[in-house]
Amino acid sequence: MVESQRGRLVYSIAQVVAGKGYAGTTVADIVDRASVSRSTFYDQFPDKEACFLAAYDAGAEFMLHRMRSARESLGIDPDWRRQLRSDIETYLSVLANEPAFAWSLHVEVLAAGNAALSRRAHVLGLFTERTRRLHVEACRLDPSLPELPPAAFTIHTGGMDEIIRDCLRTEGVDALASLREPAVKATLAMLGGA
Repeated sequence: MVESQRGRLVYSIAQVVAGKGYAGTTVADIVDRASVSRSTFYDQFPDKEACFLAAYDAGAEFMLHRMRSARESLGIDPDWRRQLRSDIETYLSVLANEPAFAWSLHVEVLAAGNAALSRRAHVLGLFTERTRRLHVEACRLDPSLPELPPAAFTIHTGGMDEIIRDCLRTEGVDALASLREPAVKATLAMLGGA
């Protein structure tokens, strides 16, 4: 029961924040959307920020899980390019299927305060490391690939984050699919495997 209520609150804050913005969202909005009492909210979270951070963590965890599962479904595949394509396609697909989380976690996180920005930096670091590890494996399989400075992977993650945010703001979640091929091609070019 407690996990169910917590899950409803986490889901609800993403939905409400996507519609009203982080600053405009109140605890009353969240509990109303989740159909729980205020006391239930405060049993789970000390404030709106903590609830939002839990939603951010849940979204990032879900995304990484889906990306791992998609890559594992490829089996033992020596073609790192297919692994890269799988990561990018899965990432964009999950965002497209969860528009409230996509908006909350790519756009509204920037308005949610320093703790949210720190959490965002940590999560972006996880994605940066994932790409770096893929490049290390690619270089092991193909020694002709160029070595890249660590900053290249950070720039890649930041660039992806920015084009996704801009797409959500200007064209909406349905346009995310149009980013797949450009993102794959740009990443392959950066890693030297175009």
